[in-house]
Amino acid sequence: MPVLSEQDMRVLRFERSTWRTVGAKEHAIAEMLGISATRYYQLLNELIDTPEALKFDPVLVKRLRARRARRQRMR
Repeated sequence: MPVLSEQDMRVLRFERSTWRTVGAKEHAIAEMLGISATRYYQLLNELIDTPEALKFDPVLVKRLRARRARRQRMR
């Protein structure tokens, strides 16, 4: 059975945070996770489709899936 990697869990924990200023999240992504914002969002988007992520943090994953679905409908 697949398991979330340490990086996967860090990405999900990081996404729980809130950011008050423009650019603060992108700066924190680079500082705390050591990856670009683009790569972060790619990983996050793939991650929220996994059952492991849903089990790890169902509230966050469902919220992110709903947000993505709203954006897709708006296009």
